[in-house]
Amino acid sequence: MFLQKDNTKLGVILGLLAPLAGIFGFYLWRFQRLTITEFIQYLGIEKHLITAMLSFALLANAIVFTLYINTRKDKTAKGIFVVTVIYAIGVLLLKLFY
Repeated sequence: MFLQKDNTKLGVILGLLAPLAGIFGFYLWRFQRLTITEFIQYLGIEKHLITAMLSFALLANAIVFTLYINTRKDKTAKGIFVVTVIYAIGVLLLKLFY
């Protein structure tokens, strides 16, 4: 199966996709009454929610990273970790300057 492989490219792909699941989970948890468009508009008004939402995105990456570390798929975990670090730096910069 594709997700059973151990390579860095798979890790990067998972590291890019898992945050989308985290963002969607945040939307379902807090804002499911809004449409996606209304949710995005609300984020534009309540900017402090952006960092909370991005924290959920990073949490999703941490979960996927942990799964691959525990199954000893170290190359895949490395790819996830690299993307997570890039996201984390982005979140910190956003928190500092936005």
